[in-house]
Amino acid sequence: MGSRPPSLAGRAILALLLMVGFYLLALGIALLLLSLPYAEITYANRLDRLGLFGIIGGLLILWGIVPRPDAFEPPGPLLAREGQRRLFGVIEDIAVGTQQAMPTEVYLVADVNAFVTTRGGFMGFGSRRVMGLGLPLLQTLGVRELRAVLAHEFGHYHGGDTKLGPWIYKTRAAIGRTLQGLAGYSAMLQKPFVWYGNMFLRISHAISRRQELTADQLAAQLYGAAPLTNALAKIRRAAMAFPAYWSTEVSPVLGSGFRPPVAAGFSRFLAADRIAAAVDEQARRPEEADPYDTHPPLHERVAALSGLPPGAAVDEQRAIELLEDVDALEQQLLAPILSERPLPVIGWDDVGRDVYVPNWRSVNERHASLLADVTLGALLERTPELVRRLVESLPAEELEPRTPEQQVGYGRWALGAALAGALAGRGWRVRALPGEPIVLEGEGGALDPFQVVDDLALGKIDQVTWRARCAALGLADMALGGQRTRTS
Repeated sequence: MGSRPPSLAGRAILALLLMVGFYLLALGIALLLLSLPYAEITYANRLDRLGLFGIIGGLLILWGIVPRPDAFEPPGPLLAREGQRRLFGVIEDIAVGTQQAMPTEVYLVADVNAFVTTRGGFMGFGSRRVMGLGLPLLQTLGVRELRAVLAHEFGHYHGGDTKLGPWIYKTRAAIGRTLQGLAGYSAMLQKPFVWYGNMFLRISHAISRRQELTADQLAAQLYGAAPLTNALAKIRRAAMAFPAYWSTEVSPVLGSGFRPPVAAGFSRFLAADRIAAAVDEQARRPEEADPYDTHPPLHERVAALSGLPPGAAVDEQRAIELLEDVDALEQQLLAPILSERPLPVIGWDDVGRDVYVPNWRSVNERHASLLADVTLGALLERTPELVRRLVESLPAEELEPRTPEQQVGYGRWALGAALAGALAGRGWRVRALPGEPIVLEGEGGALDPFQVVDDLALGKIDQVTWRARCAALGLADMALGGQRTRTS
């Protein structure tokens, strides 16, 4: 484990050549541009538009390539060894196994990801090691799978990837600043930098993909191919689902003034039948290799591991169990989003009652005049009209930014919310668990109000079926508006 991969020297030389090539290109163009006003003043005793063009363009390029200090913003709460001994015990084991120094800082992040990098110093010299561990990642993986993932990350230290990173990052940032500075000034001056930037990304990202495969090999040698391949598949699935989980489940609760258990809710979200089916369908689609990707497609990484010993794949412990006081960590993780104002904790079983019912009540009050005479039994024939009138009742500032499809979507949602609010007002219990449809349960049965409205709007329920269903629920004469809702 002590020897460096033989490709490190080649990668380092290539990264250095790419960086030097860019600065030579930028300095050459800048000097050429600045020579224009010099030539005009020296030989023509004047300075016209071409000279001014050269001055501004040259200075913009020079300003773009000036190195900037490395400003590091902590990506989340700093984990302390004293408070997280089990997690740090795992990290220390892997540091020993890879013969690498421990990270100076380990952060918890709100992403399905783990990463290592170096920060501080100059171009990687005198820097410190930093690791990030995603809370949803820890919730998704078992301990053995986490060990394989962390061994992969230590593989980037072992292979010297984090030493090359600052050189590549600084060059990429300089190219970006140069392009941004020339944007709106001269498309012609941008062209050589666009060309070089595309070439730089293709080559540097090809290096990055090679680094990922090399780090995979090290992890599989330590813990076997099976834990790593299982972890990679789980990470891909979780990464697909987490943005939807955050936007549809977590954000509404935070916006209502409560803090739900984020990690635990994500497990429930992934386990929900409709979410699992949607993620499975998306995961079955083959990933297409892209020359601008920093990571190889999953099938390439799995294929590269196929010849290695599988190792033990069964996990008896979840990685999240390595963390102490998850609730306090979640509070720290969410603090920047919440402007550091603490929110009361709410369990997912109580979200329907305490978050959604008040929202539905406000919809009922907002549209009370439209819904006052609408009964559940008459909803079928009145759904198209009500959806249209609910949309038309929106103020212009809320209506105009929405597309026609979004306007119809709002109308159906508002009608579903009115139905849900009316049922809750009759004492029906709200079930709104992560990833599952919102269902209200009463003595007569259960109802998904939003699905019902969609089915009525799309003509999926006929009159006879609808009236029979309303009669069975004992709610044919229930008014959607004009009632005071109460929670259960």
